[in-house]
Amino acid sequence: MDRSTMGKQQRRRLFGAPRLEPVLLAATAAALVAGGVARLAGAPGLADLCWAVGTVAAVGPALGWVLAALRRGQAGVDVIAVLALGGTLLVHEYLAGALIALMLATGRTLESAAQRRASRDLRALLERAPRTARLLTDDGVSTIPSAQVAVGDLLVVGPGEVVPVDGRVAGAEAVLDESALTGEPLTVRRVQSESVRSGVVNAGVAFELRATATEQDSTYAGIVRLARQAGAESAPVVRLADRYAAWFLPLSLAVAGLAWLLSGSAVRAVAVLVVATPCPLLLAAPVAVVSGLSRASRLGVVVRDGGALENLGRARTLLLDKTGTLTAGRPRVLDVVAGPRWQPAQVLRLAASLDQYSPHVLAEAVVDAALERGLRLSVP
Repeated sequence: MDRSTMGKQQRRRLFGAPRLEPVLLAATAAALVAGGVARLAGAPGLADLCWAVGTVAAVGPALGWVLAALRRGQAGVDVIAVLALGGTLLVHEYLAGALIALMLATGRTLESAAQRRASRDLRALLERAPRTARLLTDDGVSTIPSAQVAVGDLLVVGPGEVVPVDGRVAGAEAVLDESALTGEPLTVRRVQSESVRSGVVNAGVAFELRATATEQDSTYAGIVRLARQAGAESAPVVRLADRYAAWFLPLSLAVAGLAWLLSGSAVRAVAVLVVATPCPLLLAAPVAVVSGLSRASRLGVVVRDGGALENLGRARTLLLDKTGTLTAGRPRVLDVVAGPRWQPAQVLRLAASLDQYSPHVLAEAVVDAALERGLRLSVP
């Protein structure tokens, strides 16, 4: 299997796989509502049938989740839920089974939504990767796939284009926006023979680039591979609810067995399992995680999954990049100090009038400050 085929399979697994959880949520919710309507209409047999269908619909997926967790050496709260689902079917307590199925499907759907939120950020990273390059030869300029660029090829990078491969400036100089890699908003100048990394943006005029690496060996391709691998082959994390299951699961099974032993009735054992099913944890933990991820996203912080957010609570040391993380990544004018006989607003208006046509990041900050203060700019 070639590398491109493997990449497509990883991308499908990361972004395009069909989602079972929303379908399961819709099925269990519909079964519960339909059963309730049937019971109110005086058809208890039909109601039990609807609730039984909803319960059975959840047993298969839940059993798959439990087996996957057991293969990883984990026994989470889903084990109790599966036992309770099976028990309610055996003793014909279909309403209880339908309620547990709905709780389980809701929690899983919320967790899946949190993972898809992070996947969208990874997709943006993959889609930003340049797919073509402009090759300069004696016959002129031709556009070729980035994967066909060889070491030593002479390329032309136009204004606003993303550098496709690592290389060195072959012309006089290049003005580059490296914020995608470094977080620094200021443009940098690279003179002849200086190194340029793939993934940066040409913020000046067109320049010539001598390729020093192929696409697969370039900087941005390495970042994309790491992001794809992190999303498609991520190590499983222990959910907060599952950590409590380490002692809660054996205790629940012991109490259920004791109830069966003392009463001689399987219904009593199933009742214990139903009561022990941690529905609050099945719902509360995913709701808290999704809320935390949404809040972090609004603040500009991307968390890959809920497990990482839960593990963050145990962190004692945090290392952060400054620009673009602790700071906004763009300079702002905080104060204007004017000389004698000048008002700060006058100085700011004149400076912004001169800078309004400049693409420099500091000039943009001056213009933004003037516009925020409602100053009218003049044409120099």
